[in-house]
Amino acid sequence: MATVLGLTASGCVTVHGEREVVPAATKAEAAEALKAFTTAYNAADKAYDPALDADVVTGSLGAVNQAGLKARHRIEPTGNARHRPLELSDTRFVIPKKAGWPRWFVADTDSNRDRDQGKQDTRWLLAFVKSGPDAGWKAAYLSVVTPGQVPALAKDGDGGAEPVAADGPGLVVAPQDLGTRYTQYLQKGSPDVFAPGAATSQWREARLNTRRAGFSYQYVDQPLDDGSYAPLALATEDGGALVFFSSRHYERQTAAQGLRPTVDPDVEALLTGEVKSTLTKERISSQLVYVPKKGAGTERVAVLNRLPGLTSAKGS
Repeated sequence: MATVLGLTASGCVTVHGEREVVPAATKAEAAEALKAFTTAYNAADKAYDPALDADVVTGSLGAVNQAGLKARHRIEPTGNARHRPLELSDTRFVIPKKAGWPRWFVADTDSNRDRDQGKQDTRWLLAFVKSGPDAGWKAAYLSVVTPGQVPALAKDGDGGAEPVAADGPGLVVAPQDLGTRYTQYLQKGSPDVFAPGAATSQWREARLNTRRAGFSYQYVDQPLDDGSYAPLALATEDGGALVFFSSRHYERQTAAQGLRPTVDPDVEALLTGEVKSTLTKERISSQLVYVPKKGAGTERVAVLNRLPGLTSAKGS
């Protein structure tokens, strides 16, 4: 990753004497960053060329975006014949105040990838980060949520958003610990701090019950919680937090003698090695969660959205 973020959600550092707590970006600057992202994203998607938007993505979104474009280019080297330009509108910018670097903000926007009414109506939450005064804004997280799914955010005296400290002492789980807690839960079922749902109990149950004659499955889950994968957290009105965080997940499929794992085209496009009896897939995932404050009456973290993507595959 070109951008390395040294701190988590509200980490504070002095760079070139910058100690003042200020908005991470002006609304005009945020709008320009969103426009640059959309333009580059469309160019890359049309050509299936990861180089065309490599400068505007980072973190888990960047890993998934770049691997996906690389795979699609190998499958369709002439580009995307079905390209439909991404359009983002009705944007509201959520800009926290902080000192030093990195700085970040969230664009809450409506995409043309949904229907604007009913259950299929969604909003895109794009978190942008900037690692230093001479760096550019890059999109590090994307979450897709339904209107009203996100809890009301807290505001400071000037009407700006409030970031949450990485150690989040008043929360049931600190932002910096979410990746570790999540991957421990997927591996062991404990600590059981997550509300039941598709990205927690149901996913874990599905993995435990995966069966195919002649094949065995193994899963390894790892937190991604520093550098460009650092969690980003905003305070909610009720004392909780809305948090973006990342994780890495491996799935290993081993075949009995005489059998061979099936390799789909999208997997083959990212494959290294030769699949003889084993196929290992690596996926990187971003999660958007609501973390309640301690003593709020619920001790469960709710996963509002999970966005995974295949980033590599290895055969042996």
